[in-house]
Amino acid sequence: MNTVVLSPAEIIIRLCLGFLAGAIVGFERSSRHQAAGMRTHILIATGSTLLMLLSIWLPQEYSSLKGGDPGRIAAQVVSGIGFLGAGAMIRLGNNIKGLTTAASLWLIAAVGLAIGAGFYIGAVVVELITLFTLSILDVLEKRLFPAERNKIIELQFKNSTPDIRKLHAVLKSFGIRVQSMDMDQSLNKGKDGTRLKLLIGLPSKTDINTLSDALKEIKGLEKMELKEKY
Repeated sequence: MNTVVLSPAEIIIRLCLGFLAGAIVGFERSSRHQAAGMRTHILIATGSTLLMLLSIWLPQEYSSLKGGDPGRIAAQVVSGIGFLGAGAMIRLGNNIKGLTTAASLWLIAAVGLAIGAGFYIGAVVVELITLFTLSILDVLEKRLFPAERNKIIELQFKNSTPDIRKLHAVLKSFGIRVQSMDMDQSLNKGKDGTRLKLLIGLPSKTDINTLSDALKEIKGLEKMELKEKY
């Protein structure tokens, strides 16, 4: 059985590589103005590298710890990084932001542990996959699945038989996804009319004024109101 001996030069090299790995991924996150940016990723990657080095160094330094498990400290890093990941996530209305950054924090900790253990091939491959995922796949994902916000749109019609087909056609032309629709024909004062309440997925780039003008072309539309979904 070969004994791993960490020389001062090897320790410095691994810590510098941990710093570099964190800086690369952190730079990408900072370029997107994420709360956990370059400095956060550098500190996590370098810290996890140091803890992995410590796990290897302790048994070689102290004879009584020769039977120690280098993976014990690493396991605590993996579970402990979850607290930082949770802090990177914020809730905005119905949406949660920061999931990708939380995942990158967890992953960069794993890269740091791999570097600290001398598993350079795995660390480099995962670092490249991470950059590919955060940059190239991000662009591809946004093209295939445009970002949308959940909204409630309320429409009030004069007549009791609004042109639902025309309404769906207008919404579809704007790339709006209808999730549910409620119809209420019991308006006040005994007047004829219909109120529609739709839960929609509204693409982030939708021009509300243009959408409003298009909906006004539907016969009998009196009022339109767009609300946040709570």
